[in-house]
Order: sequence, then C-alpha cells, then structure tokens
Amino acid sequence: MAKSFRDVLKSDKFVITSEIGPPKGTNLDSMLHHIDILKDTVDAINVTDHQSSVMRFPSLGGCLYIKEKGAEPIMQMTCRDRNQMALQSDLLFAYARGVRNVLCLTGDSIVVGDHKDAADVFEMDSSQLLRTVRQMEAGRDLGGNELDGGVEFCAGAIVTPEADPLEPQLIKFEKKVEAGAEFIQTQAIYDLENFAKFMEYARQFDVKVLAGIVLLVSARMAKFMTENVPGIFVPQSLIDELAAAPKGQALSKGIEIAGRMIATLKDEGICDGVHIMAIGKEEVVPDILAAAGINGRH
Repeated sequence: MAKSFRDVLKSDKFVITSEIGPPKGTNLDSMLHHIDILKDTVDAINVTDHQSSVMRFPSLGGCLYIKEKGAEPIMQMTCRDRNQMALQSDLLFAYARGVRNVLCLTGDSIVVGDHKDAADVFEMDSSQLLRTVRQMEAGRDLGGNELDGGVEFCAGAIVTPEADPLEPQLIKFEKKVEAGAEFIQTQAIYDLENFAKFMEYARQFDVKVLAGIVLLVSARMAKFMTENVPGIFVPQSLIDELAAAPKGQALSKGIEIAGRMIATLKDEGICDGVHIMAIGKEEVVPDILAAAGINGRH
C-alpha cells in the first residue's frame, strides 16, 4: 500500500504527484491504464473534477479505483457544481470509503465548458471549502449540527505564481493557508527564476508547495498557452527550443524540458515537490521523471 500523502508531505523527500482526467462516459479502460502506470511512480494521484467545466466521470469515483489499486488518491473538489450540503455529503462519503486527501478548488465558470445552460453554484470558494473541511473535522457541519462520526483530511489548494498582477494571488494564498491548507499545488510554471522569487514569499508560511509542471508537446501548444491561458507564461526560449526539434521529436523535447525543470527545482531546493500534468499523455510521466534523474517514489 502507498504511504499516506500527509506522511509524505511531512518527510524530507521531494514530493511527486500527478493527475488523471476521468473519461466522458463509463469506458474506464484508459483511466485504469493510467492509474496502473502512475501508482508505483508518484506519491499521490489527483483526479480532476469536471476540469474546464466539461462533464465527466466523477473525481470521487476515480479516487475509489485508485484506492482499489493500492495507490494514494487526491480528490479534487470544486465549488462550481454543488451547494454546501452536497459538498459536505461528498466529503463524508469520501472519508467513509478511505479517501483521505482533498484539493479544494473554486472551479472554472460553466461558460467555458460543454454544458453552458447549467447553473453555476459557487456558494463558497476554495478558502471557504477548506474551512468547511476543518469545521467538519471538529465534529460539526456548517449548520452547527453535531456529526455522528467525523472526518480527517489532508487538504490543499492551488495558486497561480505567474499571474499578472500577482498581488491578488498572494492574498488568496495567505487566505488558503490560514483556512487550513497543508499543501499548495501551483498552476503551470515555466519561468523558474520568477517562480523562485514567489517561493521566497511562500517560505514564510508553514505549507508545502508543489510546482505545477504541464507537459509541452509542441511549440504551437506553448505559444497558445502563453497567449490564451491566464496565469501561464512560457518563455520564448522554450518555444524556440520546441520549434527547433526535428520532425516527430517535439514530444521527446517536451519530456526533456519538463525533466530538466524538475531536476532544477529539486537540486536547487526551490520548492517541496512537483505536480506533473501530462494531460492525456500520462504514460510518459515515468519518462519525464527519468529525464529528471528520478526513479519515482520507489
């Protein structure tokens, strides 16, 4: 069985997590295959929760399969789709089934997804969800009612270190730590010098920070992300490096870049670990770690 994620965070090791995106339907073959690849490679596996507001198989369902395979799941939970009663109910169910880690997210707006007529809920944000987890751990729900059987979660949240302006993100970061975040996953970072400056600020707080590494598979993808995804900036030098890769070798170059970044983060002690987002190419996560000179959690 995998070591608990909280114990991993408390250790001195460089923490490695990754994530899977559940299918849009009940064909779980690809998801289960990716779990098999990652389970002995990373310390914990995130399962996305209707990422980009696209309806999919639920995060909690994916987490239960990860548990069945002997690995450590991190349930992503957004505030977009459920009111406070439903969020608390899902936390109770998750805990009862052995899921002990939760990443609290506010969530993307419905308008960016595939169910544009659905209703945004957003009854609370990620900081309030973190406080909800901690209140439930104290034995009471948000209505002030005593729980018959409590919960205990290793809870985390996200931050965007390359946002411009950065100040609102720093305020949110502090709020999330104050609300009880034990770990912070960042959105994708590529400018390591800029990220190191953010970490100088983050080191003031008692929280583990995992740098988000999104695998770049082409120069076109890198350019698109820089121009269209808020809070992500891919330096021109990396775009040029991908563009210069021989035909058919862009993915290999992207793996090399990701591995190089992870090695720098680890060797220079910039942060506490990484969260690798391969987005549909989870099978190459072991190759990314090999490029970083890391043999996975074992």
